Amino acid sequence: MTTKRDLLRGGAAAALAAIVSPLPALAASGRPGFFSAKDIAEAGYIYGLPIVMNYGVMYEFVIDKNSGQYKAPFNTIANEARVFTYKDTAVVTPNSDTPYSMLWLDLRAEPMVISVPAVDPKRYYSVQLTDGNTYNYGYIGSRATGSEAGDYLVVGPGWSGSRPEGIRKVFQSTTDFGLTIFRTQLFNPDDMYNVKKVQAGYKVQPLSAFLGQPAPAAAPEIDFPVFTKDVAKTDFFEFLDFSLQFAPAQPNEAWIREQLAKIGVGPGKTFNFKDLPIEQKAEILLGLAEGKRKVDEATKNAGKAINGWRVDSPFGDANFFHGNWLARAAAAQAGIYGNDAVEAMYPMTRWDADGTALDGAKHNYTITFKDGELPPVNAFWSITMYDGKTQLLIENPINRYLINAPMLPDMKKNADGSLTIYVQNKSPGKELDSNWLPAPDGPIYMVMRLYWPKETPPSILPAGEGTWQPPGVVKAS
Repeated sequence: MTTKRDLLRGGAAAALAAIVSPLPALAASGRPGFFSAKDIAEAGYIYGLPIVMNYGVMYEFVIDKNSGQYKAPFNTIANEARVFTYKDTAVVTPNSDTPYSMLWLDLRAEPMVISVPAVDPKRYYSVQLTDGNTYNYGYIGSRATGSEAGDYLVVGPGWSGSRPEGIRKVFQSTTDFGLTIFRTQLFNPDDMYNVKKVQAGYKVQPLSAFLGQPAPAAAPEIDFPVFTKDVAKTDFFEFLDFSLQFAPAQPNEAWIREQLAKIGVGPGKTFNFKDLPIEQKAEILLGLAEGKRKVDEATKNAGKAINGWRVDSPFGDANFFHGNWLARAAAAQAGIYGNDAVEAMYPMTRWDADGTALDGAKHNYTITFKDGELPPVNAFWSITMYDGKTQLLIENPINRYLINAPMLPDMKKNADGSLTIYVQNKSPGKELDSNWLPAPDGPIYMVMRLYWPKETPPSILPAGEGTWQPPGVVKAS
C-alpha cells in the first residue's frame, strides 16, 4: 500500500461496501472460483505489503522529483546534514537521532561499489543494505566491519563471480533495486560539521569504474507507474505486479508466486484493477480487507509485552523470515527498514504500564530509569515520540522529537540517581524542560532505539528474554 500506515486503513472495506451482494461465482476462463481467488488476494496482500510499501518510498525518493520527499537519482548518495523532522512523511517511524544518507541502488547493468572512510571509533555509524523484499542482506559499519576505511561490492540477484581485488566483502541483493541507509551518529547540534565530514567520505561507483574498465551497456529505461495514496488503496496488486519483475522468485516463494499468477499478478502479467468486472473487484477487495486485518493484528501483537512495551526482533534477511510473510508484513507496517536485532532493538509502545492506551490529550506521563539501569548499549539509545495515528514525528514548540543518550549531560537526575523523562503535551515547567519529551494532543506512539545493544548481561537480548527490560510509561500524579 503506501508507506504511511493510516493510508492502509479503510480503503478496501470502503470500496467493497459499494458492491452489491450476494455475488455470483466467477465465470472468467482460467481464473479460480470466488472464494479461492479471495484467499489468493488475502495471501498476496500479506506477502506483497512490504514490497509495495518499498515501491512507494522508492517512488517518492528517486522517481517523482515533485514528491516533496525526492532525494537523488539511482546510484547517487544523498546526504542529509540534518535529522528528520515532522516534515519528513515518506517513511513511518523515522529515526531523528542519526543524520541519514540515502542511496537507492539500481543493480541491473552492473554491481556497485560502496566505499566508506575511516570513522572515529567513538562515533557509531552503520550502512544498512535493504532490498526490494525489505530483507536486510548486509551491513557495513562500526559493529559489522569496524571503523576502518573500506570498499564493498553490492551485486544483483543474477550476478555470479569472484570477489575483485581490493574489495573487502561482497553483498548480494535479492532484487534489482534496493535502498542503502547510512546512519551517522550526531553527538549534539554543534557536531553536525563533523558528521558532514564523515558523510563526504561515503562514495558509490560502478564496478567497471572501480576496476578502470569499460562500462557495460546501460539498463533499459523504465516507465514507473505513478504511486499515489488514493491509487494504492485499490491498485495494490498493480504495484506488486510491477515490482515482482525486478524480484526473481526465491525458492520458498514458488507457491505464492503460482497462486498470484492465477489472478493475473506476476512478471509478464498485466493486472489492472479498474478494468476488472465487478465480481472480480469484489474478490480482490475482500482479500485485501482480510489480509490487512491479519497484518494489523500481527503488528499489534508482535513480540512480547514487557511493562507495556512490545519487545521483538522483527527484521532480518531472507533466511531470518524463511517464508513467514505475515511476520515480514507486520515488521514493515510497524516501521519499514528496521535493523536486525544485533544492530538495533526497537521496543515500541502505545500503552502505559497498566495497559491503557497512551493519549497526550488525556494524561501526562513519566518514564523513569533507575540509577544504573539506562538502556545497555555499545553505541547509544533514544526514545522517539510519534503521532499515534500516523506514526510520524510531531511538530512541537521546542523542536524536540526524542530524548537520547547524548542529551544526558544536560538532563536533571533525581536525588536517588534515577532519570525521569516527562512525556506530555505541555511543558512540565522550565526547570524540567531538559527532561521533556513533547507528546501529541492525542494518541501517542513511542519507539525506544538501542543501537548496537550489548549481548552480555545486562542486555535486552535475546529479544523478550533479556536481563534488561524497558521501564513502563506511568501516568503522572
